[in-house]
Amino acid sequence: MEEDRLLQVSGMKKYFPVRRGVFRRVVGHVKAVDDVDMFIREGETLGLVGESGCGKTTAGRTILRLIEPTAGEILFRSSELGNGSGKIVDIAKADKRELKHLRRDMQIIFQDPYSSLNPRMTVASIVGEPLVVHGIGNKKERNDRVKQLLETVGLTENHMKRYPHEFSGGQRQRIGVARALALDPELIIADEPVSALDVSIQAQVLNQLDDLQDEFGLTYLFIAHDLSVIKHISDRVAVMYLGQIVELTDVDKLFNSPLHPYTEALMSAVPVANPDFESERIILEGDVPSPVDPPSGCYFHPRCPYSEPVCSEKEPELVEVEYDHYVHCHLAEELNLMGLESGASEDD
Repeated sequence: MEEDRLLQVSGMKKYFPVRRGVFRRVVGHVKAVDDVDMFIREGETLGLVGESGCGKTTAGRTILRLIEPTAGEILFRSSELGNGSGKIVDIAKADKRELKHLRRDMQIIFQDPYSSLNPRMTVASIVGEPLVVHGIGNKKERNDRVKQLLETVGLTENHMKRYPHEFSGGQRQRIGVARALALDPELIIADEPVSALDVSIQAQVLNQLDDLQDEFGLTYLFIAHDLSVIKHISDRVAVMYLGQIVELTDVDKLFNSPLHPYTEALMSAVPVANPDFESERIILEGDVPSPVDPPSGCYFHPRCPYSEPVCSEKEPELVEVEYDHYVHCHLAEELNLMGLESGASEDD
């Protein structure tokens, strides 16, 4: 694990058993996350993007071990366990004691700000709960910390005694952000934190996450299916398809010169703010294969317009085609694919 990497995931899998019959025998597995490799550098935002059902949320929750991984290595550089020196811990193998300490270094912002907040708890109790669980401070110190956190996310002391149903969607998400910040974490996994919000509120929350990153030196894994959001907030982007990372690179490289056909298809669906530009929408044939019975070889080959025989016969590896540009495709170095920015600039 390189020194600048806060998190490194290797061969991570999460399979859910499929049970049938009277005796509920296992007859197969849903391969929700299938051999994922990726890394996040300290202080950056890695966007994880893909269509609904591709395994993004499952990957995020598996990294935090909110659900148990089936296989793989999840290395995290923890200052909490290393007394500030940065001890590298395999989250997948951590025991209960280590995992409780790791919770202080890793937090999550959930997608639905309403269902993730206990409707019977006040804001003060919700935001202060992590402090109680980890035995931090006395009652007055925790109360002062909650006030500070609410002010940090744009709320006030007057909101402390209110309940979640008394807030708007954007305010509820700010409460979720405050809760995630309570323990001064190093890594925050944001699971589609703005997808349930209006566009104007999305911008406010995204800008606030940017400001908080600068202020507290946070590292984000930002999960989304909206490429415009990913482009705005990310430093690097991982593209996911059917439980696998198919491309991982800098955000500008991804939008200008993608190397995977699936990424090219995603880019073609993004509207361009130019009335004179006519985009050539790439319509992928067929449906997304079932994660219970994925195709042989490359999982994308049944829908890929550039597919060759080797694509169905042999599964590609995630390789570094050029510096810091990783692609899961046999033909990555042969294809000349169109990016969002390159397509728009040629027609201007």
